[in-house]
Amino acid sequence: MTNVSQLDEQPAYLGAASESLAECTLSEPERTPPRYQIVDADGNYEPSRVPAISDEELIALYRWMVLQQVVDQRMVKLQRRGEMGTYASVRGQEASVVGCAYALEDDDWLFPYGREGAAELIQGMPLRDLLLYWRGVEDANKQAANNTFPPAIAIGTHIPVGVGFAWGMRLDDSDAIAALYHGDGHPSTGEYQAGVNFGSVVDAPALLFCPNNGYSISASFEQQTRAKSVAQKGIAWGIDGIRVDGNDVLAVYDAVKTAREHVAAGNPTIVEAVTYRLDAHTTNDDPSLYRDQEEVDWWEDREPVERFESFLQQHGVWDEVDAEAIREEANEQFDEAKAAADAFEKRDVSEMFTYLYDDLPPELERQLEEFESFLEARPDAYDYIEHRPKG
Repeated sequence: MTNVSQLDEQPAYLGAASESLAECTLSEPERTPPRYQIVDADGNYEPSRVPAISDEELIALYRWMVLQQVVDQRMVKLQRRGEMGTYASVRGQEASVVGCAYALEDDDWLFPYGREGAAELIQGMPLRDLLLYWRGVEDANKQAANNTFPPAIAIGTHIPVGVGFAWGMRLDDSDAIAALYHGDGHPSTGEYQAGVNFGSVVDAPALLFCPNNGYSISASFEQQTRAKSVAQKGIAWGIDGIRVDGNDVLAVYDAVKTAREHVAAGNPTIVEAVTYRLDAHTTNDDPSLYRDQEEVDWWEDREPVERFESFLQQHGVWDEVDAEAIREEANEQFDEAKAAADAFEKRDVSEMFTYLYDDLPPELERQLEEFESFLEARPDAYDYIEHRPKG
């Protein structure tokens, strides 16, 4: 055993001694930490604080946000008509989703959780595949060529995976990072806490991006944690946390761009984008059961797309924007994607067996043969096999 007297310095975790109990007490801040903002709710801003970004890129940010709006509107309508599975709308969070994804580099990897369609599209995912994913088609998850993992609907499960992947990239001396999108309820799970703590210890280049929309399904932020922010939780794991106005696309872009440099150097970081979900949690949800319409109206007046339009007008870029044409183009993109998704080959029941193992075990081979023989003898059984819409 090492004798304490042999150490030149005391262990770092020991800290200084104090006679004051108050000085040794770490307390929750009395006020909610501020959020970084460049453009306020009315579109006002200080020109010197605008990030170094071209007019073309500003218009591109607007295009992506409008496309997300159109996708949400069209997907919800399809679900209501029985042509789409359960869908999670992004409406109200467009600036958070787009601002973060646009700040990433081409080699970076995306780990989605289900409410970041535009981010997946920015990564290169075809819009057709986004439709197929929400129709339950497995092929839509094959996005490795676009540096995108399948969305993790189970809360928190992708955090250890994404952190481990980021660690692997660090061991390979890659300059890329892993961007892990997640909701404000994820940090309450054991998977999240274990994953982030591990990432901190191994200096994984992991960016933990949290669009905090105020609700974990039906539980408000205050109901599911006593912490005043998600960003502050990083302190417990020895990493930085940044709070940003999630309805200000330029602030999100700037915060993530800055955080990315820190992350790439082996410093995992939480970026909390404070925003609001204007639509239901999913198309199976009734938000009127847990929130008041007055609250929704308050946020509706502060939604991010109109805010960015006001900024573009004041910044002298709006004259270069044909808003009607951009929205029409987005609808045309959706029409083409839907036609391609509708034309996707109907899946066969044998896929219940095919995707379980690389090499099908003998017992499952027997069951598959028996099932196929049954269907051949009783084709009327197909009438009782339910498929998700076009999936």
